Amino acid sequence: MKDTFTPLALPHLQMFDRAQCERIHLASLEILRRTGVRVYEDEALALLKEAGAYVSDDTLVKIPAWLVEWALRQAPSRVGLCARGTDQVVVPLEGRQVSFGPGSDCPHYLDPRTGQRRPFTTRDVIDCVHVVDALPQLGFVMSMGIPSDLMEETETGEGGGNVYRQQFALMLEHTTKPIVFVCDDRADCEAIAAMAAVPAGGMESLRLNPTLLLYSEPTTPLQHSRTATEKLLYMAGQRLPIVHSPAPMMGGTAPVTLAGGLALGNAEVLSSLVIHQLKGAGAPFVYGTGLHHMDMRTTISVYGAPEFQLARVGVAAMGQFYGLPTWGYAGHSDSNVMDEQAAADAVFSVMVALLTGANLVHDVGYLEAGLTTSPEMIVFTGEVIDMMRRFMAGIELDPEAMALEAIHRVGPGGDFLTDDHTMAHFRDLWQPTLFDRQRANDWRASGSKRLGDRLREKTIAIIESHRPDPLPDSVREEIRQII
Repeated sequence: MKDTFTPLALPHLQMFDRAQCERIHLASLEILRRTGVRVYEDEALALLKEAGAYVSDDTLVKIPAWLVEWALRQAPSRVGLCARGTDQVVVPLEGRQVSFGPGSDCPHYLDPRTGQRRPFTTRDVIDCVHVVDALPQLGFVMSMGIPSDLMEETETGEGGGNVYRQQFALMLEHTTKPIVFVCDDRADCEAIAAMAAVPAGGMESLRLNPTLLLYSEPTTPLQHSRTATEKLLYMAGQRLPIVHSPAPMMGGTAPVTLAGGLALGNAEVLSSLVIHQLKGAGAPFVYGTGLHHMDMRTTISVYGAPEFQLARVGVAAMGQFYGLPTWGYAGHSDSNVMDEQAAADAVFSVMVALLTGANLVHDVGYLEAGLTTSPEMIVFTGEVIDMMRRFMAGIELDPEAMALEAIHRVGPGGDFLTDDHTMAHFRDLWQPTLFDRQRANDWRASGSKRLGDRLREKTIAIIESHRPDPLPDSVREEIRQII
């Protein structure tokens, strides 16, 4: 009998087999063939018509299966995001490698010093970026908040430029990690890419060693707005990475069933990919769809739910079925504060992200279903990521780990505390930096601090002490001129 032993046993999760993925794929192809999508951008319409899609009623496009499958063959299976000013890939979007980061553009900030929910300011965005920059468990940065002071300055013409460009400049200055950005329109894309190119050494270097990725969206159900499509085409033409992820809401803008939501969202991603690859065959594209559902009692789009996590498993499976890098969600909650509910949601979502192998996992720190960012939630989720990565590392079954020689040395009735094998491997066991393992008397002697107390102290300490590597003055000035 052939020996199939492998020396490492890993936890894993699989919901769809290949035939089930194929079933969803075929359903999406039928949506694109029979129902079609609305495209409201002239260049995209021309590209689709010239390639063999069927355009009627000025904007209704029906896409044949062969054109979708052509686009899938063009898109690369790997995207690597680099640290600022280097050629070092620090966020490899490939296979089942998982990188975590925060979300974007919440209007509200949960201040760890006061516990108050209030509008974001520029200072808050900088503090949040410093927190993410300091945490080794997080691989990339997003803006996390919309600074109300910048919004006011932009509206009055005093701010020196569009708020999204200033957001990006803040992130570029205050972290060396890759940046996933959002923006208003193509002009923003052009300005932001130009800013990123400065520390990268020019646009060619930025294409080769990308430090940024655009997050944008088509409009569910089955629409490609002019503004979003212009951004999609620009990134394809520049060969810079993008995730163009729809946000179907089951029961609202999508069928209420998970299968129907997956098929619809998948059709929207595939139609986006066709447009993208027609503009720049081989340009980097990350697969993803933010499939949520509507709570019919409140009409809120839900984050903390088993259905939301089932959707994450399904979306990751489809991206892997296509051989594309995948977009995911974790570290988020519907709770309004950093409480037990938020902690439970963070643990559940991080575990699902790691088990499914989604690559670019965002929204760490989101509360209130994406309306509030909490730096404490970010720090807490970092601890959870660390713990769950150890779980995902599995169990070694090689001779050293099996420890038969150590068992023989110690023998019946002995102890392993002073054995060389213990000395060689006890550091392999995970140690928390935030969770407490003391017994009650020692815990009381050290101040009786609950997890929330320790979390707040650690978060404030990072905000007050961490400073990233600065940009050179000449680079900062060039970025200011671009804004």
